[in-house]
Amino acid sequence: MPLILLRHPRPDAPAGLCYGSSDLAPAPDIEAEARRLARRLHGVDGIVSSPLRRCAALAEALAVRLAVPLRLDPRWREIDFGAWEGRPWDAIPRPELDAWAADLMHARQHGGESVAMLAARVAAAAAACPPDRRTAVVTHAGPIRALLAAWERPVGYGELITQP
Repeated sequence: MPLILLRHPRPDAPAGLCYGSSDLAPAPDIEAEARRLARRLHGVDGIVSSPLRRCAALAEALAVRLAVPLRLDPRWREIDFGAWEGRPWDAIPRPELDAWAADLMHARQHGGESVAMLAARVAAAAAACPPDRRTAVVTHAGPIRALLAAWERPVGYGELITQP
């Protein structure tokens, strides 16, 4: 399954905001990002994207530049942080964050998704990508980390990662 994983560009949001499944717009430099990334996406047969605007805007621009089909798949969206969505991370009560960190895979202090739930839906989304096609996936850091859990490394904004 030749997937190319691409994290969306920086969203138009203040730093320090918990914004998992919130539908934030991308920062205004989306066309420049699309130009930069299109040069690196040789031989891509199609693009799959999270439907959240910060991903979909980039995916649409890339699909036009590369003349390939685009499919939006909600399974590639970021984790749902429930009641924490849209709040500054430093405004979330410390005991809630600590309880979440103590059982990261299964805890749902926020009432949204657990990391295990995220991992299951992302695995299903990856399995649905045609194994005989080179697919670029425009998604978020959470789904990338869930799919590539063995990689212990940060995922930068606008970073392109080719699955080994």
